This record gives sequence, C-alpha cells and structure tokens, in this order.
Amino acid sequence: MSDLPPDERLAGRWTELRAAGRTALVAYVTAGHPAPEETAAFLRGAADAGVDVVELGVPFSDPVADGPVIQASSHAALDAGMTVRGALRLLEQAPARVPVVIFSYLNPVLALGPERFARDARGAGAAGILITDLPVGADDAIERALGAGGLPLVRLVAPTTPPERQRRVAERSRGFLYLVSRLGVTGESPDVSRGLGPLVAALRTMTALPIAVGFGISTAQQAAAVGALADGVVIGSAVVARMERGGAAAALAWLRTVRAALDAAPRRA
Repeated sequence: MSDLPPDERLAGRWTELRAAGRTALVAYVTAGHPAPEETAAFLRGAADAGVDVVELGVPFSDPVADGPVIQASSHAALDAGMTVRGALRLLEQAPARVPVVIFSYLNPVLALGPERFARDARGAGAAGILITDLPVGADDAIERALGAGGLPLVRLVAPTTPPERQRRVAERSRGFLYLVSRLGVTGESPDVSRGLGPLVAALRTMTALPIAVGFGISTAQQAAAVGALADGVVIGSAVVARMERGGAAAALAWLRTVRAALDAAPRRA
C-alpha cells in the first residue's frame, strides 16, 4: 500500500480491511503533544500496534469541537511552538506505515493558504484531510482549493444532521465518512449511543464509503461494540490522555488491546 499515490492510500487501506473482514482502528494524536519526538514515535509505531489510520491533529487555539483533553493537548503543543508547518514536518520526518489524515480547524489552513496547505500536506506524505469546521457547501472556493491538492477531503456527519443533508455530506466526502456518535464535544464517555446502529444503517443507504464512528469511545469494549456496527472506530481523547501520561509507548500499548478487542468481536454481516 505504501507504493500507492497519496490520494489512493486511504482507499487502498479500506479495501484491504474489507477483504480481510477487519474493522479499521483510527487513532488521533495532537502534533507536538506531549513532545514532537513522542508524536514521531507514535507515527512510526502505529502500524505495529494495529492502527490502520492515524489522524494527526494540527494544534489550534480555539478547538471548539474538542473536549478538555484534546483542548489541553492543543494548547500545550502551541505553547511549545508547534505550528501547521511543524505538524507537516513531523509527518515528513517520521513517515507512518499507515495512511495519515491531517485533522485541522479552518483557521490554520487559511493562515497557510488552502492550496499551499493541501499541496504541502500531500508532499509531507498525508493521505487525506479533515477540516472540522468547514461544512459542505460553506465555501466552495476553499473546498476547490483544498481539492486541487489531490488528497481526499473527509467529511463529518452528526446525529442531528437532517437526512437530506446527510446524503449531501456523504456524496461530497472522500476516503471515508466520519460519523460523530453523539452530541457535544470530543471526550471519553461511559456509554455508546443506542441510536448508533440505525444511524449507521441509514447512512449505508446513502453511500458506499466506509463509515468510521468517533467521539466518546474510550474503552476496548466500547470500540468492539461500535466496530460490530461500523467499518471503523475513531479514538481520540483516550489516546491523547495516554500520550500525556506515558508518551507514545503507553498509547500504543493500550491501542494493541483495542486492536485485540476489535479482532475478537463479531463483525456485521
């Protein structure tokens, strides 16, 4: 898969996973947290821990969609001097053996320029882009500029999104569709939403893209429950918290237990 062009790496990974009957494990880390060398170690070790896709977060001063754990990691990384260019340099210098999606808010992208951001992300080895606060149709010029870089633009869909809007978002997403599992911000949660199954089923009638579910997944058991419904499981705050406490080694060790739980769980037909 590493020989595929950047814009085909995500699709290639999902194809491999589907052929193997495996649920994708998608892990988020904040670039530069708790230190650049820990982010680099995570990127290098992700594949061996069973991670299938990494979301590399660009720190931002006002991450309104994120809960306290990721907010704190973002502020700490910024205080230490991390920037959007620095995040891309990290990826370039520590290439992962799995696809990496650059996860950012819009302001850092605008500061660099959307076309340059997309071009530089591709050059650094990214396999996709996700902009949390750029809704479909909000700014077609920015979307075109990002698309000119050739990387898939992954979209978010929420439980409160009306069905017709869900369909439009699904049609405009590339790589995979990121389903927010619950209302509110990111963060660890004791429960998985009971309405998740019907929502995933409804989205499957709208798109052939893989559906990855995130927000609030904090245990291996929760990941397995979600993985029985969706194509992928996205874990952020629980990974970032372990990065804070024990660096990449602790986060990757825990993700191995999540991978084992996903592989042991029954898959949907």
